[in-house]
Amino acid sequence: MRGPWHAVIFAPMAYILALDQGTTSSRAILFDRGGQVVAVAQQEFRQIFPHSGWVEHDALEIWRTQLAMAQGVLAKAGVSATDIAAIGITNQRETTVLWDRKTGEPVANAIVWQDRRTAQRCDALRSAGHLATIQQKTGLVLDAYFSGTKLQWLLDEVPGVRARAEKGELAFGTIDSWLVWNLTGGQRHITDASNASRTLLFNIHTLRWDPQLLALFDIPASLLPEVVPCSGALAQTAPELFGTAITIGGMAGDQQAATFGQACFSPGMAKNTYGTGCFMLMNTGPVAIASRHKLLSTVAWVGPGVRAEPAQACYALEGSVFVGGAAVQWLRDGLGIIDSAEQVQALAAQVPDTQDLYLVPAFAGLGTPHWDGYARGAMVGITRGTTRAHLARAALESIALQSADVFAAMTADSGIALRELRVDGGASRNDLLMQMQADFSGVPVVRPKVTETTALGAAYLAGLATGFWGGADELAEQWQMDRRFEPAMGDAERLAKRSRWRQAVRRAKGWVNH
Repeated sequence: MRGPWHAVIFAPMAYILALDQGTTSSRAILFDRGGQVVAVAQQEFRQIFPHSGWVEHDALEIWRTQLAMAQGVLAKAGVSATDIAAIGITNQRETTVLWDRKTGEPVANAIVWQDRRTAQRCDALRSAGHLATIQQKTGLVLDAYFSGTKLQWLLDEVPGVRARAEKGELAFGTIDSWLVWNLTGGQRHITDASNASRTLLFNIHTLRWDPQLLALFDIPASLLPEVVPCSGALAQTAPELFGTAITIGGMAGDQQAATFGQACFSPGMAKNTYGTGCFMLMNTGPVAIASRHKLLSTVAWVGPGVRAEPAQACYALEGSVFVGGAAVQWLRDGLGIIDSAEQVQALAAQVPDTQDLYLVPAFAGLGTPHWDGYARGAMVGITRGTTRAHLARAALESIALQSADVFAAMTADSGIALRELRVDGGASRNDLLMQMQADFSGVPVVRPKVTETTALGAAYLAGLATGFWGGADELAEQWQMDRRFEPAMGDAERLAKRSRWRQAVRRAKGWVNH
């Protein structure tokens, strides 16, 4: 599918409710017909680090905070459930939840996408010669980032869990599945195709769970949710949650949703989202491109079809940076050199450069294009003259430099000289970072007026399913530029900077013994 689809059902309600369940917070955002934000509710939740390289969430806390934000944003805006045309859901993707079908209780904490505990399982599968099959079927590299080995770990390491799974007592899902299960009172166990494509268990060409992959990871098929399109009448909320049932009309992983929210509807259009990590996606249309530069090929979205045609998938190339905004969080929470993330720009701007200081924030390994689960963070070039300001600037540069590496790989894979990069996410509001991104990538960086594009994409998917919006053209017209950042760095300086960065990265790689 080369563009989104035409809507088929008329809906008179005034708003779309988007649930944006991220890595560090649960958010709910209310959008009007113009795609403008009416109200926002947000609550952070705990990050759990039981061991080095392990990252967990309490899935029940995620559900409680997400429900509270959904109810809270309606109250904040003075809106009732009868004013809501549909709910769109977007979520942190590869994070893995396993729960009891009868009680709804998780069997353990959710294992977060950043978690590295299964790196050795991935090594074993690679050594056994399974890499090519996995990549061909899933479009993914074999890495602990994805859900397959996380689910396998829960089955093998939590006492009694595999036996319960084999009896059909348990359900697996990424966070979208977990939210829908709870929103529907346990009536619907579903996931959408974009989230399914991040599990290592889903064939992106057939758009089905793959029996060979399930056997390879030793995953009982009974655990798996039904795979549904990203847009459609997917489920109804339990009436008691909001006072009346509301249609769940859209579901997509956060990065796919952001791509949709940025109106990247044509092949060759690309966006970068600056959240906890950074994720760059380029629309490749109906073709799943096999990457030569360690990018991922993933399902962007699957729609209900264009007019009477059957549903088709739109694909994307993706590059994943594990630590983006999390580097700034580390400055705040780990080092205490800033009190809030918003302070980092002013602190970094106190110095004109880093004085050759480089921070490689490989706190959870390195993603694209390295895929090194054994890399760890490194700071190179410290002198007696290094200050908090230099470190703050190096942290911002690390975000832009990692993304520039992804951008270069994407250009090489696609054969398309990308003319601009659309940006969104919390850190995209940092003007200094965006200028760095334009300088290091060598193309203009374009920030839209509405930077809540992840939630907006989920809203768009839900709104198209219910007739709230009429189609792709209407959505594309809503996209408006806030600011354009032009590259101000010369080619020679850019090449020297990125060469020095690569030197620093090499020092961080393979640090953990394995």
